[in-house]
Parts: sequence; structure tokens; C-alpha cells
Amino acid sequence: MSENTFTAAMVAAAALFTAVFAVVVVPPLMAQPDIIGAFAAGFVNPYASGYSTDVIVCWLILAAWVLFEARRYGVRYGWVCLLLGIVPGVAVGFALYLLLRRRYVREASAMG
Repeated sequence: MSENTFTAAMVAAAALFTAVFAVVVVPPLMAQPDIIGAFAAGFVNPYASGYSTDVIVCWLILAAWVLFEARRYGVRYGWVCLLLGIVPGVAVGFALYLLLRRRYVREASAMG
């Protein structure tokens, strides 16, 4: 994946989340502008939809990053991180990927 494609994927993912968030979360918040209540209700509909969308888009960002670094820097086994990003969750897949790529970052730093 090229840097331009990677950048476009990041922008598209951020735009997708922003659009869904605006459609799903902003109207109920405008109807009842209780920030504390909205935060507390973040685990029930429609606010839960915003959080769920965040998780899905974070997985898409992780997938683009894994694919980019696999091609560009030869980071291997990122697909395992993507699977773990689905079950049990993005936090696990993302954390594993950060640990996995440390070796490649160290090797790149040592080379110059």
C-alpha cells in the first residue's frame, strides 16, 4: 500500500466515523443537551451505536496500518492481530500489533 493510499484510508475512516457519529449521536444530544447524561447513557442505544462504530472504524484503521507496514517494512503476522481485533476486540489486536512490530522498528533504527 502506498503512502497516499494509506493517508486516504485514514481520512476516509475518520470521515466515516465522523459522519456516523453525527447522524447517530448528535441529534439525540441536541434534543437533550445533557453531556453527563449522554456520557452515562453511552452503553445503551443510540449512543452505543456511536461507540460500536468507533470500534469498527478503529479496526479498519488498524487493518490499513497492518497492510501498509507489511508491504512497506515487512512486518509479518499482522493478520493474526486483525483476527484478534475481531474477537476478542480491537484493543487486543492493536496492543499485539504494537508489540509485534517493535522488532521491525528496532531493526529499522539499527540500520540507520
